Amino acid sequence: MPEKGGSSQKSDAAGHRARLRSRLLEGGAEAMADYEVLEYLLFAAIKQGDTKPAAKALIARFGSLAGVLNAEPGALQEISGIGETSAAALKSVALAARRMARSEVSQKPVLGSWQALLDYLTIDMAHLTVERVRVLYLNAQNRLIQDHHVGDGSIDEASIHPREVIRRGLDLGSTALILVHNHPSGNPEPSRADIQITNRIAEAGRLLGITVHDHIIIGREGHVSLRAKGLI
Repeated sequence: MPEKGGSSQKSDAAGHRARLRSRLLEGGAEAMADYEVLEYLLFAAIKQGDTKPAAKALIARFGSLAGVLNAEPGALQEISGIGETSAAALKSVALAARRMARSEVSQKPVLGSWQALLDYLTIDMAHLTVERVRVLYLNAQNRLIQDHHVGDGSIDEASIHPREVIRRGLDLGSTALILVHNHPSGNPEPSRADIQITNRIAEAGRLLGITVHDHIIIGREGHVSLRAKGLI
């Protein structure tokens, strides 16, 4: 009798996987709940058995599908049923999403594909637990030359030096730039330091022919453009 039960459980699991696969192929990801998307992703790493408990535990721990995909591998492996192979499978999806979003930004003038830029930055930064500063250097056609990771930490002149930001732009042949950083608190509203450092970099850039198009702050609750708020 135990053998029959084991066989029945395997059959149920196989049937569940087949039903999820059909829903994915026929209705797309929108036909599936976030935990079901995770279930399916885990199929690649967990060849047999029920992946639903692990998928639901991941959502409970990290809050959302995006939160799971952006979690550190070590944190993922703290969840029962998630080993190194499963964590790597999930991180590969996050990497693919970033690569896709970045390609959308790289192939077109940034100012003409603003939503693609915001999507790319949100995917890459909204769930970071540290404050990260980046400078997007653009050429005369407003195409991305370099996405430069300046450093991690609060955005002030101790961590980001206006002259160095502009000097790097000159070295790259850049004519414009966009400042970007995130707020791990989730609230993207700019601080006084955010506004001050932006204006100092913009002033340094004006003297040498490099325009600061914007400073975008990313948070889990959305984004803020200092240009749109009239702060540049």
